[in-house]
Amino acid sequence: MGSMYTAVLFLGIQNAGSVQPVVAVERTVFYRERAAGMYSALPYAVSQVLIELPYIFVQTLVYGVITYAMIQFEWKLEKFLWYLFFMYFTLLYFTYYGMMAVSMTPDHYIAAIVSSFFYGIWNVFSGFIIPRPRMPIWWRWYFWACPVSWTLYGLVVSQFGDLTNKLDNDQTVEQFLRDYFGFRNNFLGVVAAVVIWFVVLFSFIFAYCIKTLNFQRR
Repeated sequence: MGSMYTAVLFLGIQNAGSVQPVVAVERTVFYRERAAGMYSALPYAVSQVLIELPYIFVQTLVYGVITYAMIQFEWKLEKFLWYLFFMYFTLLYFTYYGMMAVSMTPDHYIAAIVSSFFYGIWNVFSGFIIPRPRMPIWWRWYFWACPVSWTLYGLVVSQFGDLTNKLDNDQTVEQFLRDYFGFRNNFLGVVAAVVIWFVVLFSFIFAYCIKTLNFQRR
C-alpha cells in the first residue's frame, strides 16, 4: 500500500509539473495562430488532450510491468489489468490537472504554486495517512472529492480486496480493509468510473479555459 501511495503522488506530481511549462509555451503560440485565423480553441485543446494518451500508456506499461513484479502482487490477469487501469487513468488526470492549472492562470509559475497547494491537500485526504473512518466527520466529504483517494481505493481493493488470509487479530485482509480504511470490494466498479470522470473533468475544464480565458498581454 505504501508503494502505491508514494508512486501515485510522486509520479503524478512529476507528470503534472513537467507538462506545465510545455503547455504555457504552446499557449503563447496558440494565441498568435488564433489571432491569424489559423485554427480555433477546440481543435487545439482536443489535440493537446489526445496526444497525451499514447505517451501515458507507454509510461504506465513500463512502470506497471516492473513494479508489479518487484512488489510481488498476485499474478492474476484481472488484478494486473486493474493495476494498469488505475495507474493509467491516474497519471492521465494528474497530467490533465497540470494542463488545467496552466489554462486557468497567466503562466506556469503561478500554476505550479496553485497546484502545489492542492497536492498537499490531496496528500492529507488520500486516505493513507489518515484513513477515512478516522477523519473528523466534517472533513470526510473532501475524501470523496479527492482524486488520489479514489485511486488508492481502487488500487488497494483491486489487489487485496478479495483476500481471505487471516491477520494476527484473526481478521481477514478483506475485513481489515473494510474496518480500518473503509474500503469495500464490491465498490470497485464505482471507483473505476469516478477515476475516469476526473480525467474527463480536468480535460474539459482545460478545453473550456483555453477557449474562454485570454492572458495575452498587448
